[in-house]
Order: sequence, then structure tokens, then C-alpha cells
Amino acid sequence: MATATNPAVSAGNPLPWEAPPIWEESAVSVLTQEGFEELARLGERVDESLRLEFIDGRIGEKAVPDGDHGRIIAWLTRLCLQTNADWWLYPDQGLRIEKYRKGNARPDGCLVPVDAFVGQGEWASADGVLMVVEVTGDSDTGLRDRVLKPRAYAETGIPVYLLIDRTTGEVKVHSQPDGERYEMVATVPFGKTVALPDPVGLELDTEPLKDWAS
Repeated sequence: MATATNPAVSAGNPLPWEAPPIWEESAVSVLTQEGFEELARLGERVDESLRLEFIDGRIGEKAVPDGDHGRIIAWLTRLCLQTNADWWLYPDQGLRIEKYRKGNARPDGCLVPVDAFVGQGEWASADGVLMVVEVTGDSDTGLRDRVLKPRAYAETGIPVYLLIDRTTGEVKVHSQPDGERYEMVATVPFGKTVALPDPVGLELDTEPLKDWAS
């Protein structure tokens, strides 16, 4: 049962600017959101695998997903489609987030009605997002997925934040955002069942995650 509680680019391809520190607690950027988005565009031109985020004034690089990560997203996508065939779990869709939409995140998955992002650009509005998903890996920082993103997604008003933490072997379901934080966090170890509350409305059996926890 769930317990509830209230360089940056590959070698040989140098960046055309001095890269900022990545995910250091003291490294708060002076960039505007417009400046960050231009920085992110330039970075992708140099290295297509470079995926930057801008959360709580910090610039960070997302790790390149491994095969187990991809399998988890595929498994979750299938479950969401079985719940509602008009939904889709979009991987790596950029979102403008935080209280005044001054941050930028690339969740590992965004659950939305299938047409929600039609006509939007690289950084879409989070309006209409039902759930965001993050899947940790060895190179991910706890600060980002466990502290910065829950707060940022709650400020954005995203109803459900699902954290699949391969480091701890746990699933955390954040819900009931109050504009500053999620009021409810349900935590279960891999192998247990946990509810993804409305608007998702899905009972998630996490047993398969034991096979993809590496």
C-alpha cells in the first residue's frame, strides 16, 4: 500500500560559447527565458543529443536515455492508451513551466489529449497537461527530479507528477498541486500498485519496473 506524505557536448565539437555550470546549487543563471531558449537552440545545432532545461534559474543538461528508460516510457504509454485512446504520452516535449512560466523543462513524458501540442513550437504551454513523468538514471541528480521539478510542476498546476526513481527503486506519485507544492505524495517500492489520481485515473502495477531498474 502506498504511504502518503503531505560538457555539454561530445569531444571534438566545442560549444560556440562558454558553457555554464550544470546543476550546481549555487549556479543560478542571470539568463532571461528568451536568452535560454536561444542558447538551447544553438546547443542543439552543435549536438543534436544536447537537451537543456532551465529550472529555478539553473541551466541543466538532461542525460541521454538508455534502453531501459525507453522501455519504461513505452510500457507507460501503452497503459495510458488502454485507459483512454485519445491520449498520448509525448517524450521530451519542451514545456514552459513555473509560476510565471519563466522556466523550461523537458519531461521524459507528457500525458495530454493527442492534439494538445498541435501548432505549438519547441516550448509548449503546459495548459491541458494531465501528467508529467520523469525516469531517473545513474547520471541524474536528486536535486533536479526530487526537489526542483516537483516544485516547478506544482507551480505550473500540472495535476500529477509521476517520478520513477530507478536509483531508490521507488515510484512517487505527486498530486493535488496548490500553486507552490504538491499536497499529496504517494510512495511505493517497485512491485506494488499505486493509484494515479484524476485526471489520469489509473491503477499502476509497478511489478514490471523490477526488470528495468538498472
